[in-house]
Parts: sequence; structure tokens; C-alpha cells
Amino acid sequence: MKTLKLIVALFCATSIVACKTDKKVVVEEDIVIEQQVVSSTKTYAELSISEGERGQKEYTIENCVNTFSKEEAIPTKVGYQYWFADKNFLDGRTLKMSAVAPGKATHPPHKHLEDEFFFVLEGTAKFHLNGKEVIVAANTSLYCPSYSMHGISNAGDTELKYLVIKKYETK
Repeated sequence: MKTLKLIVALFCATSIVACKTDKKVVVEEDIVIEQQVVSSTKTYAELSISEGERGQKEYTIENCVNTFSKEEAIPTKVGYQYWFADKNFLDGRTLKMSAVAPGKATHPPHKHLEDEFFFVLEGTAKFHLNGKEVIVAANTSLYCPSYSMHGISNAGDTELKYLVIKKYETK
């Protein structure tokens, strides 16, 4: 029996993949719980994810599509931020876009429990990580490990836009 396995990555905690074999449909389910991967194979008929397993929230096309709106962006001292997914949307996983004026930073380098990714969409960024700095351009990802001293600032002469991908601990 052949199955297809999907590696759980960056923003996904649960993934479900179905593949057709000669006799029946097999589903491979990977669930990441505190960095441990638990795998199980079930027939499609056996697979059932309850509302409780999804955090008691129904996900529909209406609440799963979020298009940027400048009117709904939150002003900051150096630009604005827009939450595509805040920590209340799912289980602490977030996706935020930050826009920063030339020569500015949202805040100085800092550290915290959660690790996070930055993804530069537009502009030129200066990335600070544990005492070292590098200048990067659009289409660059930056990883900030847990408890690392990190920061990002606008090193260019145009607006810097970047995504922040982070999972907050939920209580």
C-alpha cells in the first residue's frame, strides 16, 4: 500500500494528505505536538477531525481569506502593521505584515521565548542577530531562534514591508 507523507513545516501544526491506491483511499496524518511527530494511517472513512480538535472554531471561506486593507491597518510610530492572523485566530500561530519608514525600526533588538521568522516583501532591511548584522533585500527569509537577540530595521530609502510569522504560547 502506497501512502503520501507531508512534512509539517513552518506555519502548519496539522496536515492531512489523501492518496488513492488500487483498493482504497489511504490518509496519512502528521500531528506535531511539542516538536514530536505522531503519525497514523487511516482510511478516509475513519478520518474525522472534530470541532474540539480544531479549537472550537468553524473555519469557512469567509474567515479563512484575509485581504490586506490599509484602512484596517494599525498605525505605529514608524509605519503600520496588519494582522492577517492574530494569536486568537487559531492556536497562537500568527501572521503579521509590518511596514517601516526609511531609517526606522519598529523597536530595538530584543529577545523572547518564541522563535519567529521575518520575510522581506519590499525594501531593504538590516537584520540583527546576536550581535551581528546583515543587509538583505526583498524575497529573503530571516529566522530568529528562541531567546536570540534579534531585530529588523529599514536600511533603505523606501518603505520596508515584511511578514512576521510567530507562534505564541497559548494558555
